[in-house]
Amino acid sequence: MKRMMQRQGQMEADGSPAVRRQAPTRTPRQPTRHELSVGARLVEFIREVRSELRQVAWPSRAEVANSATVVLVTLIILISLIFLLNYAFSHGISYLFKT
Repeated sequence: MKRMMQRQGQMEADGSPAVRRQAPTRTPRQPTRHELSVGARLVEFIREVRSELRQVAWPSRAEVANSATVVLVTLIILISLIFLLNYAFSHGISYLFKT
């Protein structure tokens, strides 16, 4: 409990109650998003997009090739299965309703 209170800033390392520190003075506020011009908002948006894209864990070439191979093999198997089922059912229905 003592460690938790120290982490929260409620208690000093020696066990005495923490002294409240005065909040720092406020700096002049930045203009809000609505006060910025359209060009400034566009530039800010592009900066934010670039910073987010830097954080993306991009796959390597080998991972992309492996994933593409798995997708293509799965696609071929499913297409074949659907074709065979369609062929079997169409011939079955034709056999049942043969005139």
